[in-house]
Amino acid sequence: MSKEIKVQSSSGNIFADLGLATSDELLIKAELVRQISDLIAARNLTQTEAAKLLGIDQPKISALLRGKLSGFSTERLFRFLNALGSDVEIRVIPKPQSNSQAQTRVVSV
Repeated sequence: MSKEIKVQSSSGNIFADLGLATSDELLIKAELVRQISDLIAARNLTQTEAAKLLGIDQPKISALLRGKLSGFSTERLFRFLNALGSDVEIRVIPKPQSNSQAQTRVVSV
């Protein structure tokens, strides 16, 4: 006999699904770190080279790339993206009528 597995649909924010208080901020940081990680990989930078470019030490790069978000503000992550040659654009737009709640998200081009 097999047990029935309960499956719950995601809200689109794993941090909210886990009940974390700052779920929107954590999701934004995670998306920014994903962008940073992609840029580091695209440039074939070692963690040491990336750390020098970003003005931090290698253990902090390691922590960042492993998802340790607590030591990094969104502003600091913006500066890292700038140092890696990416512009960061913040846009404020009206919420579509169809959405019940306004959202904050990271969109990459």
